[in-house]
Amino acid sequence: MPVTDPIADMLTRIRNANMAFHEEVEIPYSKLKWEIAKILRDEGYIKACFWNPKGKKKPPIKIMLKYGPNGERVIHGLERISKPGRRIYGGVDQIPRTLGGLGITIVSTSRGVMVDRECRRKRIGGEILCAVW
Repeated sequence: MPVTDPIADMLTRIRNANMAFHEEVEIPYSKLKWEIAKILRDEGYIKACFWNPKGKKKPPIKIMLKYGPNGERVIHGLERISKPGRRIYGGVDQIPRTLGGLGITIVSTSRGVMVDRECRRKRIGGEILCAVW
């Protein structure tokens, strides 16, 4: 059965693997999911993400999850904001701060996928994809 919301599927796979303390999770490839995975890596929520385009047509993205020194989870929550049935767009002033700035909001803009503070710095808005804390 085809997935109607691939971003929500990605977030659910990461959330489930994180709750079960898995070391890694595989996600079907798309450009948008790859950009989100790179943001999670750059912001320190995951250890690493890999995608090797050689061989198969679309190999999956491998995400290595990150845990603290005593086994505590780094990702406490993932929430999909804009959904296929109800898209949420916001200008630079409408982009929410997740947990008062302790988390990140991922936004798809005309200049690519970026985090909320980068959107505020560049003064651009877009589709508010998800929040991570």
